Amino acid sequence: MVKATRLLFVLLLPLMWPLNSWALPADIQAAKDEGMRLWGISEWIEMQPYLEQSAAAGDVESMYYLGEATRLLSRGLTTEAMEWYLKAAEQGDPYAMLRLFQGGACIGGECPEGSDDWREAALKITLPKAEAGDPEAMLAMYYIYANLDASRLTSVYNLLGIPTWAGKWLKRAAEAGLPEAQTRWGRHIMNGRGWYFTKSRRLAAAERWLRQAAEQDYAPAMNSLGKLLREQENYSEAIQWFVNASKHGHINGRMWLASCYIDPDEDPICSSVEQDRVKGWAIYYAINQEANSGTSERSLSLRRDLLSEEERRLGEELAEEWLNKEPPLSRFPRRFGF
Repeated sequence: MVKATRLLFVLLLPLMWPLNSWALPADIQAAKDEGMRLWGISEWIEMQPYLEQSAAAGDVESMYYLGEATRLLSRGLTTEAMEWYLKAAEQGDPYAMLRLFQGGACIGGECPEGSDDWREAALKITLPKAEAGDPEAMLAMYYIYANLDASRLTSVYNLLGIPTWAGKWLKRAAEAGLPEAQTRWGRHIMNGRGWYFTKSRRLAAAERWLRQAAEQDYAPAMNSLGKLLREQENYSEAIQWFVNASKHGHINGRMWLASCYIDPDEDPICSSVEQDRVKGWAIYYAINQEANSGTSERSLSLRRDLLSEEERRLGEELAEEWLNKEPPLSRFPRRFGF
């Protein structure tokens, strides 16, 4: 259970953020990198032994993601998940505090008195940094205010359908140049939030934000920009952004590229891609080997008859050459996701 002394400890923490100001030993850093690679492809069980090593060395981010993995596997805030979040929260991680607030830090339906203080603790630690101009802290402020309960939303929602103070902090983070915030802001617009007289104006507004983030080599923005440009029928540029997303390890971008190589007539976006069925099969096969993706498995099955047995064999040999040489694949899950 959450003890008052633990909450008091958090509330009295020095206003320091980000938290991990020291370098991990090389072997521990390698373990953390592997754990985070597995997190990126939703391997929530396999990632844990690696992040447990870096968490034991004091890495707060590893503690938080161990809480995330445990929560997602259990589909709820279990005792084990809560303990990882508590460890990260006591070191000042605002996202861990929000998870505890979001779940009420409850066990068996019983919530301890003062559990709402976790959001206040996150606010106390994060607000000074955000006001001093730290974009990462501004983004955390967005999540803090977005997690206010409805009874406290005195200013209701802004035009993007986001609680007003949350939206202000997200936009400030985007304006400060943080690609994750720019991407989230652009997606809000792209997905129908906000007031625009025409669809073209909406897409143009979203494109401006996504392009800023994509030009900083932020793979999720590249992928979203590719989707937006495809919707605008700007196929030649759209496929280039999917190619860029693929180069940076985005699974969706890489799968678009594979599909175009195998059958350029499948979608107008593929019109500038020269058919190469062996390379396309190699990409799908490599994705399936690295990320164990159900989508790639289905794609291999659906396209199997489009290639000869020899083409498939050559593709699989090519894929084996690529494995562990390309940037690690990832779905790029949000730090504070579902």
